[in-house]
Amino acid sequence: MTSVKEQAAISRLLSFLQDWDNAGKVARSHILNNFIETNQGKTAPELEQEFSQGASLFLVRLTTWLRLTYMTGSRLDKLLRSIGIFLSAVSSSRYLVEFLEVGGALTLLEILALKEIEEEDKKESIKLLQVISNSGRKYKELICESYGVRSIAEFLAKSKSEETQEEVQVLLDSLIHSNPKYQNQVYKGLIALLPCASPKAQQLSLQTLRTAQSIIGTTHPGIVDSVLKVLRTMHLEVQYEAIELIKDLVNYDVCPALLKGLVALLIPSFKETSKQQSQIVSDSSVLQLTAHLPWFLQQAAAAKAIGILARGNTSLAEEMLHLRVVHSLMAAMGNMDHSNSQRQASLTLEYFVQLFPVVEEHVRRSMGEELYKLFRGNAEDLYRKIDSIQADILAANKVNVTKELYLSGLSDSTMSFYSGHCNQGQVAYITHFQREAVGEKEQ
Repeated sequence: MTSVKEQAAISRLLSFLQDWDNAGKVARSHILNNFIETNQGKTAPELEQEFSQGASLFLVRLTTWLRLTYMTGSRLDKLLRSIGIFLSAVSSSRYLVEFLEVGGALTLLEILALKEIEEEDKKESIKLLQVISNSGRKYKELICESYGVRSIAEFLAKSKSEETQEEVQVLLDSLIHSNPKYQNQVYKGLIALLPCASPKAQQLSLQTLRTAQSIIGTTHPGIVDSVLKVLRTMHLEVQYEAIELIKDLVNYDVCPALLKGLVALLIPSFKETSKQQSQIVSDSSVLQLTAHLPWFLQQAAAAKAIGILARGNTSLAEEMLHLRVVHSLMAAMGNMDHSNSQRQASLTLEYFVQLFPVVEEHVRRSMGEELYKLFRGNAEDLYRKIDSIQADILAANKVNVTKELYLSGLSDSTMSFYSGHCNQGQVAYITHFQREAVGEKEQ
C-alpha cells in the first residue's frame, strides 16, 4: 500500500500531466518556463523525485510535441531546452534511450535542414546532438548512420550565426573522436566544407581538420587541392588556418604534391577566369584586376606559406629548390598588379638567398647589381622602389639552380629527404637530374 504522502505526490503528477495535455501553446510555454527554471542542472534521481518516479511520462510528452510541431516553424527553443534537461542530467541514460527510440536524433537532424525554423532553435538542436554524441561511441555511430555528418556540415556552411557555427564545430570535433567506424566520413565531410561561401565555416573546418588528420593518420587525395584553393580567401583568419593545416600536411604522403602545388601558385594560371574575361571590355583594367584578384591573393598566400615551410625545415627548402621555387618567387615579385604578392615573394626569396649560396649567385646574376642591391637593402619594401622595367626583369627571369644543386653537394641531403617522405617517382626524378648533371660535367 502507498502512503498518504506518496498518493499526494502521484496526484500532483497526474494533475500536472493533465494540465499539460489540456493546455494550448501559450499555457504550455508557461509550463516549460517553470520547468526550466525549477529543474535546470538536476540529476536524473532528482528529476524522478520531482515527478514522483514518473519523469519519463513528461519526457515522452515533450518528445511527442516536438515531433508534431517541428515542421510548422513554431518556436522550439524552450521545448528543446526542456528535453535537454533530461538528456544532460547525470545518470540520464534511461532518458537518452527513450528519446532515441522514438526517433529523437533524426528529428534533431531534420530541424537543421528546415528553412522555417529559427537559427536559435537550430542551435538548441546542435546542443542536444552534442549531448547524444558525448554519451558514447554507439551514439556517435547512430548520428552518423542517420546521415548526420552531411546534415551537420550543410548547416555549418549555411548558418549565419558565428556562435551557432562554433557549437557545430564542437559537435563535429566530438564525432571525430572515439568513432573509428565513421571518423573517415567526418573527415571527408570537413574537406567538402572547404569550398563553401562562409569564411567562418571555412575557418572552423580547417581547425577541425587538423584534429581529424592527426587522429586518422592518412590523407584523402582531394585534400591538397581543396586546401590550396582556400588560399584565395580575402579573410586572413581563414588563410592562417589553411597555412597551419599545410604545415601539418607536409608530414604526410601528400607532401610532394603539396609543395609542387604551392610553387605552381606563384605563377597564376588564369584559365579558370577566361570565361569571365570574355565578358569584360578589353580596356577595362579595373574589372580585369577584380577578376584576377582571387588568384593574386592565392599567389601571395602561397609565397607566404613557402617561406614559413622553408624556415621551419631546411629539407623542405631544398626540395622546393628542385621545383624551381626561386624562378617562381622572382616571377611573383614582378607582379606589379598585386603588391602583397611582391612583398611576400621578396621576403621568402630573401631567406633562400641567405640560406643557399648557389641561390644568391643566380639571383644576383639574374637581377643585375642595381636591382640586387635594392633587394638586399630592404626586401620587404622592394616593391615600392622598382620600376616597370625592373619588374619585367623579375617576371621574365630564367633562373634554374636545379642542376647545380647536385654539383654543390645538396643532392645527398635532398635524396635523404625524398627517401623518407616522398614516393619512388620523386626519387627517380632526382636520379634523372643527377645523371643529366654528371653528363654535362663530363662534356
